[in-house]
Amino acid sequence: MTENFREKIWHGADYNPEQWLETPSILEEDLRLMRLSHLSSASIGIFSWAMLEPHEGEFHFEWLDSVIENLSKNEQKFVLATPSGAKPHWMALRYPEIRRVTSGGQREAQKARHNHCPTSPLYREKVAIIDEKLARRYGNHPALLAWHISNEFGGDCHCDLCFGAFQNWLRERYNDDLDTLNRNYWSRFWSHSYSSWEEINFIDAPVHGLDLDWRRFMTHQTVDFMNHEIAAIRPHSQVPATTNMMGDFTGLDYAQFAPHLDFICWDAYPQWGNGDFLGDESEVGLWAAFHHDMFRSMKGLPFWLMECSPAQTNWRPVSKLKAPGVHRLSALQTLAHGGDAVMYFQWRQSRGSSEKFHGAVVSHQGNENTRVFGEVSVLGSELEDLSALAGARTAARVAVIYDFENLWAIYDEQGPRNEGKNPEKTSRDFYKPFWKRGISVDVVPSTADFSPYQLIVAPMLYMLRPGVAEQLTEWVRAGGTLVTTYWSGLADENDLCFLGGFPGPLREVLGIWVEETDALHPHQTNSVHIEDPTLQMEGAFEARDYCDLIHTETAHILATYEKDFYAGRAAVTVNKFGAGRAFYIAARLETSFQDQFLAHLSADLQLPSALNTQLPAGVVAQKREGNGFEWVFVSNFNGSQQSFTTSQSGFERLENRAWSPLDTSATQILTPYDTAILRRAL
Repeated sequence: MTENFREKIWHGADYNPEQWLETPSILEEDLRLMRLSHLSSASIGIFSWAMLEPHEGEFHFEWLDSVIENLSKNEQKFVLATPSGAKPHWMALRYPEIRRVTSGGQREAQKARHNHCPTSPLYREKVAIIDEKLARRYGNHPALLAWHISNEFGGDCHCDLCFGAFQNWLRERYNDDLDTLNRNYWSRFWSHSYSSWEEINFIDAPVHGLDLDWRRFMTHQTVDFMNHEIAAIRPHSQVPATTNMMGDFTGLDYAQFAPHLDFICWDAYPQWGNGDFLGDESEVGLWAAFHHDMFRSMKGLPFWLMECSPAQTNWRPVSKLKAPGVHRLSALQTLAHGGDAVMYFQWRQSRGSSEKFHGAVVSHQGNENTRVFGEVSVLGSELEDLSALAGARTAARVAVIYDFENLWAIYDEQGPRNEGKNPEKTSRDFYKPFWKRGISVDVVPSTADFSPYQLIVAPMLYMLRPGVAEQLTEWVRAGGTLVTTYWSGLADENDLCFLGGFPGPLREVLGIWVEETDALHPHQTNSVHIEDPTLQMEGAFEARDYCDLIHTETAHILATYEKDFYAGRAAVTVNKFGAGRAFYIAARLETSFQDQFLAHLSADLQLPSALNTQLPAGVVAQKREGNGFEWVFVSNFNGSQQSFTTSQSGFERLENRAWSPLDTSATQILTPYDTAILRRAL
């Protein structure tokens, strides 16, 4: 990687100067405003293909040369994108094969963006040509900070080229053995057996194994397309390369991208100010925190926030402004969870088309005299004082398993619940007690290395991919503490149910077997009563949605159901296994159960928190370590003033661009949406 890559916390924005080439005064004003806002980088070229190659084989780089020269003179670095996310009209019309085909077999018209076929050899050829030209021209420019490969990959193509590639992919996956594929797909069901590879030319969603393989293939094909782009660049540039991922998007398995990228970045658009989304501001903060940790965990290294809005979006049903202070809160939360960059979509609002009302650093007003610009500018100056934070790591002893293939399988299966499954929210519910207490968490796929962790939480681990159960079993045997839940251990990687009782190969380590699962209607509840005082929990907790009816084998009962025909049966168990233990939570319980239960486990395991003090509700602390310091961010997600104290000595607090010793006897004030930045020498 280039020497300057980890030199600071980067403050940047997507910049679209090609939209303003006829107005040079605006381009000049951009440079002045970038200095005022303390912008240290600009992402360019993301949707510039039609300007770079307006006609086939006719390339125009002079305008981009000028933009890069002006940014460099203005002391900004640049992130250069490959433009494959939006193909030019001439190409789409001349070469129809590059346009996607829908699941209904219709060739899409040229429209919008992100709608190319990832398989098309012709499109790959055209992409490689433009990428190589960009790399030759700018790949060793001293101001080039990183390569931005395409933009927000996603979407399926059902053309003949993709299905031909899919058939070849399947033949390799199944060693050219169609009988094995049919068995793994359980294809005799509904007479869906395949007698030739060529018959697999559409996706039949009820064949769950086929649907899972299609999703795996589209991930494979997209990663291969991305690598094709990187390969075009690498002979001419060794500058780090990344691609921007999306928080809630599960159409691709992002874990498969990580090994091929130099660093991870993602685009975050939580709905600040919408109480109906996940609750109050702290719940929206929870959503962001969970995804920050997921993307950080992909490589175990600091990530970049490549896009966020400094104001509002324009594509939600309602796009509310960030209240004063919320932008700083969300930006510093990025740093708290391992981010080394805060970047915006977009620098300047477009005059026309679909994103003209999307928030930006510079509004249509066009100058610095706005609330948003002022907040961005103040944040930019603060980030300059945090250069020593760049590269600092997060050390986690807890992992929450969040597996994309598992999500696909859960949404494919037609079981006791076909609505309200909510595996994503369930994962966040189990993550939240650690976040509230400042306990660092890695969010990892089920195939991760579990050895660094003391505690693993695996909510709704429906699909057990090859080797996962064995690894978890041996990890518990060696002393680990496992927590898993209802709707776990039901199916293998082909979505074939395990025979001999659920939770399949986890049965021994959990010491239970599941006979039935009751699905409760939205108006129905059960309750679970704590029986074992060692949990240090009292009373009953409401159960909704899922209730497993289990038999204990070697497990000990900690809590039982209170209602219905399964009253008195086990609802929470623990199994001592080797040097470790494994807990099973048989019902979807109210979040207060997770809070108390995981607080008990955290204390029992002596899991360290970021700041050894009791914080008010809605105030959370997160820690990073590196470059000789321990860094702690204490964030107030409340719209009211809060305070905290700490007895830990040696901390300094960053205030007014200066570090001041923290008085352990004094109360530290947090204004609404404030974040206290603390550090102390290691």
